[in-house]
Amino acid sequence: MKFNLTVLLFLISAVSFAQEEKESGKTQVPKAEVFESSISVTIDGKVTDLETKAGTLELNDENNEPIALFGFTAYFKENGGKERPIIFAYNGGPGSSSYWLHMGIMGPRRIVVDDPNYNQAAPYEVVNNEFSILDVADVVMMDPVGTGLSVPIGKATGKDFWGVDQDIRTVSLFIMQFLKAHDRLNSPKYILGESYGTFRNAGVMNYLLNAGYALNGVVMVSSVFDLRTLFFAPNEDLSYIVYLPTMAATAWYHDKISTKPASLEEFVDEVRDFTENSYAPALFKGNRISVEEKSALAQALESLTGVEAEIWERADLKLKAGEFFQELLRDEKNTVGRLDSRYKGMNLDPLAMDSFTDPQSDAISPAYTMGFLDYFHGQLGVSKDWNYATSAYSKEGFEWDWKHQGNNFWGADAAVTTLPDMAEAMSKDPHVKVLIMNGYYDLATVFYGVEHSISHLDLPRSALDRIIMTYYEAGHMMYTDLPSAQKFRDDLKDFIESTLRK
Repeated sequence: MKFNLTVLLFLISAVSFAQEEKESGKTQVPKAEVFESSISVTIDGKVTDLETKAGTLELNDENNEPIALFGFTAYFKENGGKERPIIFAYNGGPGSSSYWLHMGIMGPRRIVVDDPNYNQAAPYEVVNNEFSILDVADVVMMDPVGTGLSVPIGKATGKDFWGVDQDIRTVSLFIMQFLKAHDRLNSPKYILGESYGTFRNAGVMNYLLNAGYALNGVVMVSSVFDLRTLFFAPNEDLSYIVYLPTMAATAWYHDKISTKPASLEEFVDEVRDFTENSYAPALFKGNRISVEEKSALAQALESLTGVEAEIWERADLKLKAGEFFQELLRDEKNTVGRLDSRYKGMNLDPLAMDSFTDPQSDAISPAYTMGFLDYFHGQLGVSKDWNYATSAYSKEGFEWDWKHQGNNFWGADAAVTTLPDMAEAMSKDPHVKVLIMNGYYDLATVFYGVEHSISHLDLPRSALDRIIMTYYEAGHMMYTDLPSAQKFRDDLKDFIESTLRK
């Protein structure tokens, strides 16, 4: 039997290299990979040709050490030039990838859904997205580490990314390094986040500004900036107060208002007035409220929300979101959606006090997931060797660190909020504008909670005038409703153009 000297030398070299790596403590860092393709989108009858890059960028820390392969999909207009605006967009969670925004409103293709109904199984329809902003700006869809194709590398682990401050830092680092890598440092810059992505946005806009990266605009889709508005904490009235107008809007939509006004906007204004001048003062009294006043409030709440006064009285005038989902359509054996309360689904336990599922999520998730993956690996040509994680929730060790620098008072953790970050950025940059887009039927991040947060920003009127609020007769993902998708595009286009005027 002959021995191949070349093979022997190769094996000796490989073993020696592996031994050296082991002794030095170094491991081979996987390489970033990008898949390029071409696509076009037709908007307002005009065709925009796009160059597409989908894959990963090697993200380095402040010492130029590799810490992640950061996943993205970027759409650049052919021969668009450096002066073309660029938008970095992401979803929230925390722990959600960007495919919802990607295939809902931002990319050149969108998933067709039977809004606000349940969708049939495959085949799903992926069509030209006439509501995209790609005729106006380049778009980079970002997937924070643990989602999409993004993974830690080198000495980094998930905990270096999974937390309020960790996330703000690493998302900001990606934006800075992407701009440099693609020669777009001098382009007009925007960030667009949905849900927790807006909470992130408030921190990122300040982080980038402190690093010398001033943004032209920040777009908040279905926002939350102060987590107290969401969690129905013990001895805390705020979440009950800010949820009431959306509960009322939901009852209006489902015809549960006995004397239903024709205009949703006028009805919402009526509920705002009731909330501020009657409901909030009553809750502040706590158990000091009189029997007569409590009964009168319960009757008023029934007229506004469609939930019986007896229920409101038993609940001490306070219904949690999940209880409302379950209660409004209980007699029909249905429950309403959290992300979009226009949706309704079967209530498997009409005696339960809390809902067990979200009809809107159930109705659209298969269509979005399968439609996106088919598009991502098909039309965009991303290798099927790469597994796209739609969320980070199943990743080993995924647990969010909610501590945030600045949310600490006399050594005690205060409410988690990034409002101070937004206020600081807007005070340092007198030109940056913020667009906040709200769905009337969003029971996940309610519009009145956003209004409360903005009305408590410690900023002068000149700064508050740079915050623009828009509203849609839809839910958390307002773009699933096609009229709202058109309004979303028009509002976003107007906003970008307003930030570019000299």
